[in-house]
Amino acid sequence: MFLRTRSLLGRLPRALAVAAAALALITTSGAAVPSPARAAAPDVEVTKDLAYAPAQPPGTQGHLLDLYVPRSERAVPLVIFTSGSGWLADSGRSGADKVAAQLNPHGYAVAGVAIRSSGQARFPAQLYDIKGAIRWLRANATTYNLDPNRVAIMGDSSGGWTTAMAAVTGDIPALEGDVGPRGPSSAVQAAIPFYPPTDFLQMDAHMPDNCREFNSAFGLTNCHSDARSPESRLLGCTITACPGTVAAANPLTYIGGRHTPPFLILHGEQDSIVPYHQSAILYDRLAASGDDARLLSFPKAGHGTDFAMLSDDATREGAYEQTAQGGRTTPPRPVTPTWQTVIAFLDQSTAAKSR
Repeated sequence: MFLRTRSLLGRLPRALAVAAAALALITTSGAAVPSPARAAAPDVEVTKDLAYAPAQPPGTQGHLLDLYVPRSERAVPLVIFTSGSGWLADSGRSGADKVAAQLNPHGYAVAGVAIRSSGQARFPAQLYDIKGAIRWLRANATTYNLDPNRVAIMGDSSGGWTTAMAAVTGDIPALEGDVGPRGPSSAVQAAIPFYPPTDFLQMDAHMPDNCREFNSAFGLTNCHSDARSPESRLLGCTITACPGTVAAANPLTYIGGRHTPPFLILHGEQDSIVPYHQSAILYDRLAASGDDARLLSFPKAGHGTDFAMLSDDATREGAYEQTAQGGRTTPPRPVTPTWQTVIAFLDQSTAAKSR
Protein backbone atom coordinates (compact mmCIF):
# COMPACT_ATOMS: atom_id res chain seq x y z
CA MET A 1 0.00 0.00 0.00
CA PHE A 2 2.38 1.11 0.57
CA LEU A 3 5.68 2.00 0.96
CA ARG A 4 8.07 1.66 -1.94
CA THR A 5 9.88 -1.15 -0.16
CA ARG A 6 12.27 -3.71 -1.56
CA SER A 7 11.45 -5.83 1.50
CA LEU A 8 10.35 -5.22 5.06
CA LEU A 9 11.48 -4.87 8.67
CA GLY A 10 15.25 -4.45 8.88
CA ARG A 11 15.37 -4.20 5.10
CA LEU A 12 12.87 -1.36 4.81
CA PRO A 13 14.54 1.44 2.86
CA ARG A 14 13.78 5.09 2.49
CA ALA A 15 10.00 4.67 2.27
CA LEU A 16 9.40 4.24 5.99
CA ALA A 17 11.61 7.23 6.61
CA VAL A 18 9.59 9.20 4.06
CA ALA A 19 6.34 8.16 5.75
CA ALA A 20 7.69 8.99 9.20
CA ALA A 21 8.78 12.40 8.00
CA ALA A 22 5.37 12.87 6.44
CA LEU A 23 3.65 12.14 9.73
CA ALA A 24 5.67 14.96 11.24
CA LEU A 25 4.71 17.18 8.32
CA ILE A 26 1.04 16.45 8.91
CA THR A 27 1.19 18.14 12.29
CA THR A 28 3.30 21.13 11.22
CA SER A 29 2.87 23.75 8.57
CA GLY A 30 6.26 22.95 7.01
CA ALA A 31 8.38 25.19 4.86
CA ALA A 32 6.82 27.39 2.25
CA VAL A 33 6.19 25.70 -1.07
CA PRO A 34 8.69 26.98 -3.65
CA SER A 35 7.55 28.79 -6.76
CA PRO A 36 7.44 26.80 -9.99
CA ALA A 37 10.95 26.40 -11.38
CA ARG A 38 11.95 25.40 -14.89
CA ALA A 39 15.12 23.46 -15.65
CA ALA A 40 16.26 23.09 -19.21
CA ALA A 41 17.73 19.87 -20.59
CA PRO A 42 18.84 19.14 -24.14
CA ASP A 43 15.72 17.23 -25.11
CA VAL A 44 13.36 17.57 -22.13
CA GLU A 45 11.84 20.57 -20.41
CA VAL A 46 11.38 20.05 -16.68
CA THR A 47 8.97 22.21 -14.68
CA LYS A 48 8.66 21.49 -10.97
CA ASP A 49 6.41 22.56 -8.11
CA LEU A 50 3.37 23.37 -10.22
CA ALA A 51 0.29 23.82 -8.04
CA TYR A 52 -2.79 22.21 -9.57
CA ALA A 53 -4.81 23.50 -6.60
CA PRO A 54 -4.03 25.60 -3.51
CA ALA A 55 -2.05 23.77 -0.80
CA GLN A 56 -4.31 22.19 1.79
CA PRO A 57 -3.23 22.39 4.57
CA PRO A 58 -1.09 25.44 3.77
CA GLY A 59 2.58 24.68 3.21
CA THR A 60 2.08 21.02 2.30
CA GLN A 61 2.98 19.26 -0.96
CA GLY A 62 -0.16 17.29 -1.80
CA HIS A 63 -1.38 19.58 -4.57
CA LEU A 64 1.89 19.86 -6.47
CA LEU A 65 3.08 18.21 -9.66
CA ASP A 66 6.30 18.05 -11.67
CA LEU A 67 6.35 17.92 -15.47
CA TYR A 68 8.92 16.29 -17.75
CA VAL A 69 8.08 17.12 -21.36
CA PRO A 70 10.18 16.04 -24.36
CA ARG A 71 10.68 18.79 -26.85
CA SER A 72 8.48 18.28 -29.89
CA GLU A 73 6.81 20.33 -32.61
CA ARG A 74 3.65 18.33 -31.97
CA ALA A 75 1.70 17.98 -28.74
CA VAL A 76 2.89 14.88 -26.88
CA PRO A 77 0.91 12.21 -25.00
CA LEU A 78 1.07 12.30 -21.20
CA VAL A 79 1.64 9.66 -18.53
CA ILE A 80 0.68 10.69 -15.01
CA PHE A 81 2.74 8.95 -12.31
CA THR A 82 1.97 8.90 -8.59
CA SER A 83 3.99 6.82 -6.16
CA GLY A 84 2.84 4.90 -3.10
CA SER A 85 3.31 5.63 0.59
CA GLY A 86 0.42 3.79 2.22
CA TRP A 87 -1.36 7.15 1.97
CA LEU A 88 0.94 8.25 4.81
CA ALA A 89 2.84 10.85 2.80
CA ASP A 90 2.16 13.52 0.19
CA SER A 91 5.23 12.34 -1.73
CA GLY A 92 3.55 11.08 -4.90
CA ARG A 93 6.02 12.90 -7.14
CA SER A 94 8.86 10.68 -5.95
CA GLY A 95 10.19 8.45 -8.72
CA ALA A 96 8.61 10.39 -11.57
CA ASP A 97 12.06 11.37 -12.81
CA LYS A 98 12.92 7.68 -13.25
CA VAL A 99 9.72 7.08 -15.20
CA ALA A 100 10.43 10.14 -17.32
CA ALA A 101 13.94 8.89 -18.09
CA GLN A 102 12.36 5.79 -19.65
CA LEU A 103 9.36 7.37 -21.39
CA ASN A 104 10.59 10.80 -22.54
CA PRO A 105 12.85 9.33 -25.25
CA HIS A 106 9.78 7.61 -26.71
CA GLY A 107 7.81 10.84 -26.97
CA TYR A 108 5.80 10.68 -23.73
CA ALA A 109 5.58 13.50 -21.23
CA VAL A 110 5.46 12.48 -17.57
CA ALA A 111 3.72 14.31 -14.73
CA GLY A 112 4.70 13.31 -11.21
CA VAL A 113 1.60 14.07 -9.14
CA ALA A 114 1.28 14.30 -5.36
CA ILE A 115 -2.00 13.80 -3.56
CA ARG A 116 -2.81 14.51 0.09
CA SER A 117 -1.91 12.01 2.78
CA SER A 118 -4.45 10.32 5.03
CA GLY A 119 -3.23 12.57 7.86
CA GLN A 120 -4.10 15.65 5.84
CA ALA A 121 -7.48 14.54 4.48
CA ARG A 122 -9.71 11.47 4.45
CA PHE A 123 -11.04 9.62 1.41
CA PRO A 124 -12.48 10.65 -1.05
CA ALA A 125 -10.09 13.63 -0.94
CA GLN A 126 -7.31 11.58 -2.55
CA LEU A 127 -9.56 10.67 -5.49
CA TYR A 128 -10.62 14.29 -5.85
CA ASP A 129 -6.95 15.30 -5.87
CA ILE A 130 -5.89 13.03 -8.72
CA LYS A 131 -8.95 14.01 -10.74
CA GLY A 132 -8.19 17.67 -10.11
CA ALA A 133 -4.64 17.11 -11.35
CA ILE A 134 -5.87 15.36 -14.50
CA ARG A 135 -8.27 18.22 -15.26
CA TRP A 136 -5.54 20.81 -14.57
CA LEU A 137 -3.16 19.10 -16.95
CA ARG A 138 -5.81 19.09 -19.67
CA ALA A 139 -6.71 22.72 -18.99
CA ASN A 140 -3.03 23.65 -19.38
CA ALA A 141 -2.22 21.25 -22.21
CA THR A 142 -1.48 23.99 -24.73
CA THR A 143 0.91 25.77 -22.34
CA TYR A 144 3.00 22.62 -21.85
CA ASN A 145 2.57 21.09 -25.33
CA LEU A 146 0.54 18.12 -24.07
CA ASP A 147 -2.02 16.14 -26.07
CA PRO A 148 -5.20 16.27 -23.92
CA ASN A 149 -6.68 13.32 -25.81
CA ARG A 150 -3.87 10.92 -24.92
CA VAL A 151 -3.53 10.68 -21.15
CA ALA A 152 -2.51 7.57 -19.21
CA ILE A 153 -1.90 7.01 -15.50
CA MET A 154 0.60 4.83 -13.63
CA GLY A 155 1.42 4.20 -9.97
CA ASP A 156 2.58 1.63 -7.44
CA SER A 157 0.94 0.32 -4.26
CA SER A 158 -1.30 3.07 -2.85
CA GLY A 159 -0.32 4.91 -6.03
CA GLY A 160 -1.59 1.85 -7.89
CA TRP A 161 -4.87 2.25 -6.02
CA THR A 162 -4.95 5.90 -7.11
CA THR A 163 -4.27 4.78 -10.68
CA ALA A 164 -7.07 2.22 -10.65
CA MET A 165 -9.57 4.54 -8.96
CA ALA A 166 -8.92 7.33 -11.45
CA ALA A 167 -9.27 4.93 -14.37
CA VAL A 168 -12.58 3.37 -13.30
CA THR A 169 -14.29 6.60 -12.16
CA GLY A 170 -13.44 9.02 -14.97
CA ASP A 171 -16.10 11.69 -15.53
CA ILE A 172 -18.54 10.33 -12.92
CA PRO A 173 -20.14 13.63 -11.79
CA ALA A 174 -20.64 12.61 -8.17
CA LEU A 175 -16.96 11.71 -7.85
CA GLU A 176 -15.36 14.76 -9.46
CA GLY A 177 -14.89 16.70 -6.23
CA ASP A 178 -13.93 20.36 -5.93
CA VAL A 179 -10.12 20.27 -6.36
CA GLY A 180 -8.61 22.17 -9.27
CA PRO A 181 -10.37 23.44 -12.39
CA ARG A 182 -13.71 22.17 -13.56
CA GLY A 183 -14.69 21.58 -17.16
CA PRO A 184 -12.00 19.36 -18.69
CA SER A 185 -12.45 15.61 -18.56
CA SER A 186 -10.98 13.57 -15.69
CA ALA A 187 -10.97 10.36 -17.76
CA VAL A 188 -7.77 8.60 -18.80
CA GLN A 189 -7.11 6.44 -21.83
CA ALA A 190 -4.97 3.77 -20.14
CA ALA A 191 -3.98 2.60 -16.64
CA ILE A 192 -0.84 0.86 -15.37
CA PRO A 193 -1.19 -0.06 -11.69
CA PHE A 194 1.64 -1.91 -9.92
CA TYR A 195 0.37 -4.12 -7.05
CA PRO A 196 -2.74 -2.03 -6.29
CA PRO A 197 -5.15 -2.52 -3.37
CA THR A 198 -8.55 -3.11 -4.98
CA ASP A 199 -10.86 -4.58 -2.31
CA PHE A 200 -9.82 -3.75 1.24
CA LEU A 201 -12.02 -6.35 2.91
CA GLN A 202 -10.54 -9.21 0.88
CA MET A 203 -6.93 -8.47 1.78
CA ASP A 204 -6.46 -10.23 5.11
CA ALA A 205 -7.68 -13.63 3.90
CA HIS A 206 -4.87 -13.73 1.34
CA MET A 207 -1.95 -12.30 3.30
CA PRO A 208 1.10 -14.61 3.45
CA ASP A 209 2.44 -15.96 6.76
CA ASN A 210 -0.66 -14.96 8.69
CA CYS A 211 0.22 -11.29 8.15
CA ARG A 212 3.22 -11.44 10.51
CA GLU A 213 5.55 -9.41 8.31
CA PHE A 214 2.96 -6.74 7.58
CA ASN A 215 1.95 -6.42 11.24
CA SER A 216 5.55 -6.12 12.33
CA ALA A 217 6.40 -3.51 9.70
CA PHE A 218 3.47 -1.26 10.61
CA GLY A 219 3.30 -2.00 14.34
CA LEU A 220 -0.14 -3.59 14.08
CA THR A 221 -1.86 -6.65 15.53
CA ASN A 222 -4.85 -7.15 13.24
CA CYS A 223 -3.43 -6.84 9.72
CA HIS A 224 -5.35 -4.59 7.33
CA SER A 225 -8.39 -4.79 9.60
CA ASP A 226 -6.49 -3.04 12.38
CA ALA A 227 -7.88 0.37 13.31
CA ARG A 228 -4.39 1.78 12.68
CA SER A 229 -3.85 0.15 9.27
CA PRO A 230 -3.16 2.34 6.25
CA GLU A 231 -6.63 1.59 4.85
CA SER A 232 -8.39 2.41 8.11
CA ARG A 233 -6.43 5.66 8.35
CA LEU A 234 -7.37 6.53 4.79
CA LEU A 235 -11.08 6.04 5.47
CA GLY A 236 -11.17 7.36 9.04
CA CYS A 237 -12.77 4.15 10.30
CA THR A 238 -11.79 0.56 10.97
CA ILE A 239 -12.48 -1.09 7.63
CA THR A 240 -14.52 -3.94 9.12
CA ALA A 241 -16.82 -1.40 10.80
CA CYS A 242 -17.64 0.72 7.73
CA PRO A 243 -18.32 -1.56 4.75
CA GLY A 244 -20.17 1.15 2.83
CA THR A 245 -17.20 3.49 2.98
CA VAL A 246 -14.90 0.61 2.04
CA ALA A 247 -17.02 -0.17 -1.01
CA ALA A 248 -16.84 3.46 -2.12
CA ALA A 249 -13.02 3.27 -1.93
CA ASN A 250 -12.68 -0.05 -3.78
CA PRO A 251 -11.86 0.17 -7.51
CA LEU A 252 -13.77 -3.08 -8.09
CA THR A 253 -17.01 -1.30 -7.16
CA TYR A 254 -16.98 0.81 -10.32
CA ILE A 255 -16.21 -1.82 -12.95
CA GLY A 256 -19.05 -2.92 -15.23
CA GLY A 257 -21.83 -1.02 -16.91
CA ARG A 258 -19.63 1.79 -18.27
CA HIS A 259 -16.45 2.20 -20.29
CA THR A 260 -13.21 1.31 -18.55
CA PRO A 261 -9.88 2.08 -20.26
CA PRO A 262 -7.35 -0.71 -20.92
CA PHE A 263 -5.38 -1.91 -17.89
CA LEU A 264 -1.84 -3.26 -17.67
CA ILE A 265 -1.53 -4.72 -14.15
CA LEU A 266 1.74 -5.90 -12.57
CA HIS A 267 1.98 -7.79 -9.27
CA GLY A 268 4.46 -10.04 -7.46
CA GLU A 269 3.18 -13.27 -5.99
CA GLN A 270 5.46 -12.89 -2.94
CA ASP A 271 3.97 -9.53 -1.96
CA SER A 272 3.55 -9.40 1.84
CA ILE A 273 2.03 -5.90 1.90
CA VAL A 274 -0.64 -5.97 -0.80
CA PRO A 275 -1.46 -9.62 -1.53
CA TYR A 276 -1.26 -10.77 -5.14
CA HIS A 277 -4.94 -11.72 -4.95
CA GLN A 278 -5.83 -8.01 -5.14
CA SER A 279 -4.61 -7.78 -8.73
CA ALA A 280 -6.04 -11.17 -9.62
CA ILE A 281 -9.55 -10.07 -8.67
CA LEU A 282 -9.10 -6.77 -10.49
CA TYR A 283 -8.13 -8.62 -13.65
CA ASP A 284 -11.00 -11.09 -13.24
CA ARG A 285 -13.55 -8.31 -12.79
CA LEU A 286 -12.30 -6.44 -15.84
CA ALA A 287 -12.32 -9.64 -17.91
CA ALA A 288 -15.84 -10.54 -16.79
CA SER A 289 -17.04 -7.06 -17.76
CA GLY A 290 -15.61 -7.37 -21.27
CA ASP A 291 -12.95 -4.74 -20.66
CA ASP A 292 -9.40 -4.96 -21.99
CA ALA A 293 -6.83 -6.01 -19.39
CA ARG A 294 -3.40 -7.63 -19.11
CA LEU A 295 -2.08 -9.13 -15.89
CA LEU A 296 1.68 -9.63 -15.56
CA SER A 297 2.47 -11.95 -12.66
CA PHE A 298 5.90 -12.32 -11.03
CA PRO A 299 6.32 -15.52 -8.97
CA LYS A 300 9.57 -14.31 -7.35
CA ALA A 301 8.71 -10.63 -6.75
CA GLY A 302 7.66 -8.96 -3.53
CA HIS A 303 6.44 -5.46 -2.76
CA GLY A 304 8.24 -2.33 -3.90
CA THR A 305 9.76 -3.93 -6.98
CA ASP A 306 7.98 -1.89 -9.66
CA PHE A 307 10.97 -0.76 -11.71
CA ALA A 308 12.83 -4.03 -11.11
CA MET A 309 9.88 -5.84 -12.70
CA LEU A 310 10.88 -4.17 -15.96
CA SER A 311 14.65 -4.57 -15.77
CA ASP A 312 15.93 -7.11 -13.23
CA ASP A 313 16.20 -10.75 -14.32
CA ALA A 314 15.92 -12.17 -10.79
CA THR A 315 12.75 -10.17 -10.09
CA ARG A 316 11.02 -11.19 -13.31
CA GLU A 317 12.14 -14.83 -13.30
CA GLY A 318 9.18 -17.01 -14.24
CA ALA A 319 6.97 -14.04 -15.12
CA TYR A 320 3.83 -14.79 -17.09
CA GLU A 321 0.97 -12.90 -18.69
CA GLN A 322 -2.79 -13.32 -19.01
CA THR A 323 -4.91 -11.15 -21.28
CA ALA A 324 -8.58 -10.30 -21.64
CA GLN A 325 -10.15 -8.51 -24.57
CA GLY A 326 -13.79 -8.14 -25.44
CA GLY A 327 -14.83 -10.95 -23.11
CA ARG A 328 -12.20 -13.39 -24.37
CA THR A 329 -9.24 -14.45 -22.25
CA THR A 330 -5.96 -16.17 -23.02
CA PRO A 331 -4.19 -18.79 -20.89
CA PRO A 332 -1.00 -17.75 -19.07
CA ARG A 333 2.12 -17.53 -21.21
CA PRO A 334 5.75 -16.78 -20.24
CA VAL A 335 6.95 -13.21 -20.72
CA THR A 336 9.99 -11.08 -19.95
CA PRO A 337 8.55 -7.62 -19.27
CA THR A 338 10.62 -4.53 -20.04
CA TRP A 339 9.97 -0.83 -20.35
CA GLN A 340 9.26 -1.56 -24.00
CA THR A 341 6.26 -3.61 -22.78
CA VAL A 342 4.92 -0.48 -21.12
CA ILE A 343 5.66 1.71 -24.13
CA ALA A 344 3.96 -0.71 -26.55
CA PHE A 345 0.89 -0.82 -24.28
CA LEU A 346 0.77 2.98 -24.14
CA ASP A 347 1.21 3.28 -27.90
CA GLN A 348 -1.67 0.93 -28.55
CA SER A 349 -3.99 2.23 -25.84
CA THR A 350 -3.59 5.93 -26.47
CA ALA A 351 -3.18 5.97 -30.25
CA ALA A 352 -5.59 8.16 -32.14
CA LYS A 353 -7.79 8.68 -29.09
CA SER A 354 -10.14 11.60 -29.32
CA ARG A 355 -12.59 13.07 -26.90
